[in-house]
Amino acid sequence: MTRSNRPFHIMVKPAGPSCNLACQYCFYLDKDELYPETARFRVDEGLLEEFIHQYIDCQPGPVVPFAWQGGEPTLMGLDFFKKVVKLQERYLPDGWRAENAIQTNGTLLTEEWCDFLRENGFLVGISLDGPPKLHDVYRHTKQGGPTAELVLRGLRLLQTYGVEYNILCVVNSVNAQYPQEVYGFFRDQGVKHIQFIPLVEHLGHGEVTQRTVSGLDYGRFLTAVFNQWASHDLGRIFVQLFEECVSVWVGYGAHLCLFAETCGRAMILEHNGDVYACDHFVFPEHKLGNINEESLYQLVESPAQRQFGLDKRDRLPKYCRECYVQFMCNGGCPKNRFLTTAEGEVGLNYLCSGYKQFFTYVAPFMEDFATLFRQQAPPHAMAEKARRRIEGLWQGVGRNDSCPCGSGSKYKKCCQGLEVNVG
Repeated sequence: MTRSNRPFHIMVKPAGPSCNLACQYCFYLDKDELYPETARFRVDEGLLEEFIHQYIDCQPGPVVPFAWQGGEPTLMGLDFFKKVVKLQERYLPDGWRAENAIQTNGTLLTEEWCDFLRENGFLVGISLDGPPKLHDVYRHTKQGGPTAELVLRGLRLLQTYGVEYNILCVVNSVNAQYPQEVYGFFRDQGVKHIQFIPLVEHLGHGEVTQRTVSGLDYGRFLTAVFNQWASHDLGRIFVQLFEECVSVWVGYGAHLCLFAETCGRAMILEHNGDVYACDHFVFPEHKLGNINEESLYQLVESPAQRQFGLDKRDRLPKYCRECYVQFMCNGGCPKNRFLTTAEGEVGLNYLCSGYKQFFTYVAPFMEDFATLFRQQAPPHAMAEKARRRIEGLWQGVGRNDSCPCGSGSKYKKCCQGLEVNVG
């Protein structure tokens, strides 16, 4: 097997789109339509072993990242993941190690699960959209009931057992109106790592669902959370998007494909061995092949997949290429690039207005952080610098003044209702 000279990532869907919940905005539940003859989605042990063997053999090493998602991957049962660990140990070369991450709704976690996850060093991503009144708006059981308390029970188990975890919060049209409440809730729960993921559901022809967060609301949400984080929690709580900004401004570049110049190094393996270009492009036209028929290396390094990754850069509209925050944004995720620019070019990101507002707002903060980072200043020095800057921007602002967030709107029509200031 030929090793790739570039790291890549495969997200495995061992139970396909199967899930024990029925969240309204889940984009993966309808993927069962790709497999109309399949009654029960479940990767078999033979395919699992073949994947693990090939995946390790293709990787440049010495760390091999595995990711398990769905649907709901815990539906596979604990014995399945015990088998995963044994197979990884069998095929890892001496001196190499596997890093496992599992994305779950948390409702099926037990003490036995948490003991296994801690002992084997799994990173758990748990989906929670804020306090129950906000989380339960769109995340439901199969019967339409609330799920927040079930998720929080799982979260408390992870905390009790010392399992490494992070929160994945989907920012939608509802919880986007309560940034301080959402962030404060996570802080009160003792959460240390958070990802804020914008919900964009494209209906075609530029139209989106009512659940979709607008670009402006997403930008204002991030601004409000940033002010709280930078003033009080920098160095103590880690928000993925903010850490990504620091990385880019310091000069380390983007780590997320979302903000990288090109993509195409994060693919999907379905329950039957089918490989797709990306989690958000699980469609027939983006199927690369099947590892039972072609080697994983051939699929990962195929011309089609290389072109898929390059298209992110090459199809960027002129409007974006000339934008002053392009170095940070790089057009965002291709799945959201369905708007048309004023010049008539297709490919503008639906969240463009929010990204532009937020990245412009944080630019002076990031320049401060970059300078202090190079001076090896401690986090509390960065937080103090940020706090003084925030106070200077927001204290005393009047209702009819321009909003300090940089949106161009008056404060009363923009962030006043969100209480984005230090408070």
